[in-house]
Amino acid sequence: MKRIFISVLILCTCWVSVSWAQQPSCKTHSPWTEFMRTDMSRWDPCETVLNVGNVGNLQRKWTYATNFWIRDGAAVADGVVYVTSVDESLYALKAKDGTLLWKYPTNWETKTSPAVANGTVYFGSEDGNLYALNSSTGALLWSAFLGWVDSSPAVVDGVVYVGSGSPGGMNALNAITGALLWTYTPGGDVESSPAVSHGVVYFGAEDARVYAVKASTGTLLWSYLTSSQCCGWASTPAVANDVVYVGSWDHNMYAFQASTGTLLWTYATGAPIAGAPAVANGVVYFGSQDKNVYALDANTGAKLWSFATGGYVGSAPAVANGVVYVGSRDHHVYALDASTVAKLWSYNTGKPIVSSPTVSDGRVYIGSNNGKVYAFGLP
Repeated sequence: MKRIFISVLILCTCWVSVSWAQQPSCKTHSPWTEFMRTDMSRWDPCETVLNVGNVGNLQRKWTYATNFWIRDGAAVADGVVYVTSVDESLYALKAKDGTLLWKYPTNWETKTSPAVANGTVYFGSEDGNLYALNSSTGALLWSAFLGWVDSSPAVVDGVVYVGSGSPGGMNALNAITGALLWTYTPGGDVESSPAVSHGVVYFGAEDARVYAVKASTGTLLWSYLTSSQCCGWASTPAVANDVVYVGSWDHNMYAFQASTGTLLWTYATGAPIAGAPAVANGVVYFGSQDKNVYALDANTGAKLWSFATGGYVGSAPAVANGVVYVGSRDHHVYALDASTVAKLWSYNTGKPIVSSPTVSDGRVYIGSNNGKVYAFGLP
């Protein structure tokens, strides 16, 4: 994908049984602070409020209208929802009622999920900058020009990792100062968000390759070409149990050994896979532009179930307490039983949903192409 910059100053075919009884011990508070969450698999193992038995009672608690589309997921931390809009702004909203706390304008469209760490919220913009703001006040702490940023940042051990384009690269910056530590330049722009696990940064690029680079230096460890097409892409990866899962333009979901890049299995859908997968309890969940949501055995790639929506599914699912949440271009956000694929709940926003849901403390947050942020909860 080529971009030009103007510099600006200032349904189911089979049924399975998956055990959700054993979950790790968790704190009472369950934040979702960045796109891949801290587990790098879009799974919240600590959600205890919403479950298969009650999610059908979800109702809209509030909405907040921005001025344009919302293309990616929210971050939730310390009672605040942080979300970007294509209207060139980042919004901080009170999680309880959607009250605007503050708003930060950029100089171009913003399409990334923010990341919140240590009192700072990080996000990118197509004005070429990665921004770091005080999470309480919205005051600018620093910004770094990287080239257009449609990648959602990840913050690990005092370092911010984020992809960029024109020229394309995966970047590592000091989280406190914004100083650039290293850049790895692949053969294409990087819209993929990084998944950082055990000292390795995994990401996809628009040269259709999946990359693994050393988190401390940016040194290439391995790469894999997913498609022979000239202009394909590899999606944001998920990492679980030393396996990297990533979708591709070539219609396939891939599983790689995280340490070596050895291909473990592939599964073919009927169209490109743009959204990141979610991995929970040995199952990989993802959407495809063939309008289906899929669940595969994480070890073998065998299909467990699929759910047909009425539109492309570019939204990355979120999994929490036995429920899969996902948006579709058919205007709906869905809650599906992770074991049986039964539709438990849905809501029609009236416009396509390409953003990804966030689940935190009994609330589901998602944005729509109608420009609104939605918060759903129990009565």
